[in-house]
Amino acid sequence: MAPQYAPSLRSRLVPMLLVLQLGFILIYAFYIEIESNIKVYGITFSNMYPEFHDVTVMVILGFGYMCTFLVRYGFSGSGFNLLVTVIAIQWAIILNGIKNWYYRGKIRIDLKSLVVAEMCAASALISIGVVLGKTNPVHLILIALLEVSGFVLNEWLLQTLLKKVDRKTGLFSILGTLFLCVFWPSLNSVLVDNRTPGRRLGAVLSTYLALAVSAVTAAAVSSLSSPEGKLNPIHLQSCMLAGGVSIGVSMPAVHQPWEAMTIGFTAAVVSTIGFRYLKSHMLLAFKFHDTCAVLSTHGLPGLLGWLAHLLLQIKDCDDHTTAIRFAVFHICSLITISLSLCMGIITGLLLKWNFWRPPQDKKCFDDQAFWEFLHLAVQK
Repeated sequence: MAPQYAPSLRSRLVPMLLVLQLGFILIYAFYIEIESNIKVYGITFSNMYPEFHDVTVMVILGFGYMCTFLVRYGFSGSGFNLLVTVIAIQWAIILNGIKNWYYRGKIRIDLKSLVVAEMCAASALISIGVVLGKTNPVHLILIALLEVSGFVLNEWLLQTLLKKVDRKTGLFSILGTLFLCVFWPSLNSVLVDNRTPGRRLGAVLSTYLALAVSAVTAAAVSSLSSPEGKLNPIHLQSCMLAGGVSIGVSMPAVHQPWEAMTIGFTAAVVSTIGFRYLKSHMLLAFKFHDTCAVLSTHGLPGLLGWLAHLLLQIKDCDDHTTAIRFAVFHICSLITISLSLCMGIITGLLLKWNFWRPPQDKKCFDDQAFWEFLHLAVQK
């Protein structure tokens, strides 16, 4: 029998959704307007829209289908993904435009604003993958609001304090992976400065090569680490994306195809081994739950990409002093790590509050807790 959580959702989810959406409408009515210039910072509608389309498909379809691997949680995985995405994008547009509002009194938006907002939403979707199935929609919306706020705050700190701007950087579940693979080059290249000839093309080619090598390596390591020598589809689905994650972080320092391929190879090895051994040990030893293996798919490859970025910059520096300066500069990434830990702790403590009525353990990963299915309705 389906768990009876309708009163909980009605008393908490509905007010939250209505308050948020009406609040967004009011803010947009008074403070946000569409950018009237046809061409801003060298960006036109015709050359930006295809990339905007690619990122949108990646965020909504890619991440949505990726969350359908849970047998009894497919509707919730994809449906909540869409709900969280549209809320996070609206919130990110407001936060990213605060600087413009401070100086101009208005927040002006264009296609680039939407792309940046979608990237902020993607950070929230990745975090949600850790607790997918063990939370309700209210939890997920809270995570999205906090994660997007932390993402924007971190970017502001790096830009303001460090003067660093570095954004150049089941079957349906596998279909989600294919969507992500197809459109990941667009994600990594969409914000690359196109005024330097070849930089955007280099970003696309490097990402493609890293993903290709990552897919092959993930298959090899998956079979090698299996006692029966069989391929694990979950490894292919998650770990083949590790190359795209790592190359996205190290993109500004990658100049040769072999560098991108080496990063993709190493990322797949680290990700697959982490998925095979680290996930279960973390659950048993520390009770760290990770539904979508975010640590192996995004966390470890992201750290690897940061290390590769540092090493490649040092390699390309002839001046020893400059190399040391790059190393010291990368140590400032501790700001990002510290902020991430703080936001994670705050989010975790907030979600543990029983006021949000978390689902019971025996009712987790169940669509019937949140969705109405007419074919399962009891005839009276």
